[in-house]
Amino acid sequence: MRASREQPMDDLIRVPCVMMRGGTSRGLFFLASDLPDDPARRDALLLAALGSGHAHQIDGVGGGHPATSKAAIIGPSMREGIDIDYLFAQVHVRERLVDTSPNCGNMLAAVGPFAISAGLVPVQDGITAVRMYNFNTRKVIESRVRTPGGRVRYEGDTAIDGVPGTGAPIHMAFLDAAGSKTAGLLPTGHPRETIDGLEVSCIDASVPMVIARAADLGKTGLEPPDALSEDRELMARLESLRIEAGRRMGIANAAALVIPKPALVSPAVHGGTLATRYFMPHQCHTALAITGAVGLATAAVTPGTVVAALAGPRELPTVVTLEHPAGRIEVRLERRPGIAEPIASVVRTARRLFEGSVLVSRSVIEPTP
Repeated sequence: MRASREQPMDDLIRVPCVMMRGGTSRGLFFLASDLPDDPARRDALLLAALGSGHAHQIDGVGGGHPATSKAAIIGPSMREGIDIDYLFAQVHVRERLVDTSPNCGNMLAAVGPFAISAGLVPVQDGITAVRMYNFNTRKVIESRVRTPGGRVRYEGDTAIDGVPGTGAPIHMAFLDAAGSKTAGLLPTGHPRETIDGLEVSCIDASVPMVIARAADLGKTGLEPPDALSEDRELMARLESLRIEAGRRMGIANAAALVIPKPALVSPAVHGGTLATRYFMPHQCHTALAITGAVGLATAAVTPGTVVAALAGPRELPTVVTLEHPAGRIEVRLERRPGIAEPIASVVRTARRLFEGSVLVSRSVIEPTP
C-alpha cells in the first residue's frame, strides 16, 4: 500500500481515490497499489470508506443504496494482450460485508477512462481501446473510449436511461461472457427447468441468473421497484428460488453471496423486446445492471429458455431491447470467429466526479500490535 506524502494534523489515513459514475452506478476507484494486499484489510478499508453498517452510510461516502456503494480496484496487467486487471467490490449498505463474486457492467464503463487518466494505458488520438481482465469473472472485456487529442472525453450527446443529461459513448464488448462463475452458459445443462413450482431458466452470461416469468409469480413485471422490494412474500420466494438455483448451478453458498441474481421477464409495452425487473438480489434495481442486461439478452437468443419463448425467434446479429423501470437498454449480439457463444455489446457513459483521498481511521487497516 502506498503511503500518502501528506503530513496530516490528525490520526486518519488518507487513501488516494477517484469517485466516478459508470452507467447507472457510482463508486470509488482505486489503484491496486494504494490498497492493502491482504483481502481482509482491504475489505475493512472499503467498509469504513463507504460507511457500511448503517442504512444511510452516514459515516462514509456511500450513497445508502447498492447502486452507490461500490468500488473498483485497477492495476496494470501482466497477461498477454491485456492492458489492465480489474476487481469489482459490491460493498453492502446495512451489513458490513464486501462481495467480490460478481462483476458490475455499469461500473465497468468508468474503468477504461480511469485507467487512461491514471497512465495505465497508452492514450491514442481519437479512440483508445482498453482490454480489461476482470478478476471477478476471469473474463475479458474490451472498452472503447473517446480520446480526441489524447484526452478522455466525457461530454457528448449519448443519453442512457437512468442518468440525467448526456455524455460521450463508451462501447463495451463482453468477449467471453459465458460461464462467469459456473461451468458454462447453461450451468445446469438445461435451458429451462422447474424450481419451487416455477418454470425458470438458469443462465450464466456475465453474471449467474435465475429468470422467471413475472406472471407466474402473480406480477405484471411492470411494477415500480419499491413495490416489488417491499413485497415480503415475493422477496422471500425469490430468495428461496435463487438459493436452490445457485445449488443447481454449482454455487453452494448462494445465501451468503449476491449471486445468482433473480430476474423477472414479461412482454414489452414500449416497443422493446422484453420488459424486465432485475434484483440485486434483495432489492429490485431501479434500472437494469449491464451484466444483467447481457445475461437477459443472451438468454433471449438461447433456444428453449423462458426468455427466448417471450422474445420470439431471432437470428444473429440482432439487437435485444430490454425495458426496465428507468427506460431501456439495447444489447447487440453477434458471432465472432473462434468464440462459441454470442458476443454482447452495450453502450454506456461515465463521468469523473471527485478526486482526492478518502479518509479512514488508522486502526481500520493497521494490524493490531
